[in-house]
Amino acid sequence: MSDRKRSVLRGQLRYLPVHILLILGGMVMLFPFVWQVLMSLSTNAEIQSVPPQFIPGTFRWENYVEVFQKLPFLQQFGTSLLITVARTLGQLVFCALAGYAFARMQFRGRNLLFGMLLAILMIPGQAYLIPQYQIVKSFGLLETAAGVVLPGLFSAFGTFLMRQAFMSMPKELEEAARLDGCNPWQTFWRVMLPLAKPSLFAVAIVTVLWSWNDLLWPLIVTTREENMPISVGIATLAGQYSSDYAVMMAASVMAMAPIFVLFFSMQKRVIEGLASSGLKG
Repeated sequence: MSDRKRSVLRGQLRYLPVHILLILGGMVMLFPFVWQVLMSLSTNAEIQSVPPQFIPGTFRWENYVEVFQKLPFLQQFGTSLLITVARTLGQLVFCALAGYAFARMQFRGRNLLFGMLLAILMIPGQAYLIPQYQIVKSFGLLETAAGVVLPGLFSAFGTFLMRQAFMSMPKELEEAARLDGCNPWQTFWRVMLPLAKPSLFAVAIVTVLWSWNDLLWPLIVTTREENMPISVGIATLAGQYSSDYAVMMAASVMAMAPIFVLFFSMQKRVIEGLASSGLKG
């Protein structure tokens, strides 16, 4: 073997422990999803057996059919989709506008307002559930998708993320836009916002994941089965004394499908967005 090949082999062997560690970490991350799929094809007795039976004796595809018999799955799925799209669009618009204002525009009390905005991040969401409920009730929006969407149209975290993105851009860009005759809105829309795409993707990703999995607020606002998003619908399958875990897992697998498709179709942009924001997945 030549010296060059020995050198390449030594270089590859040097990273072998890292690769083994990464593979083990990947398997640990993947195991819950694989187990969930296997449980969705098992019987309730197999799921609750001790010791646990990972591989079902017979694959029960009927569990997926039972989901549609026990839940208005498509209707709840559509409600979740509507809520997620509305919240994501709302956050992209409001957080981008607010982030740009806090980063680039000069007005009295800017720092005080931004400090108050950041203070929201330190308050648990459960602390303002009752005021939110009273506001939504006064608007007559209980049992509606609008009632679920309204409190989630804006977030302090998204505003903070967009402010940091706009602050990192050179001021010369704005000055050049003004020299070309752009007004503040044109400078924001045509020059600054396109450059903030990675951070917009990060806000969109975080919002989609949060909104699709949100349970507590939709559980409070909606009580009728036909108005619930799918996260609440699946939770209703849990009984007081017994639960059909196989059907719950089948419903969960189908509910997760859009998130998986979205992630794998936009994997590159997802990673770029999270990396640019400093978030780690």
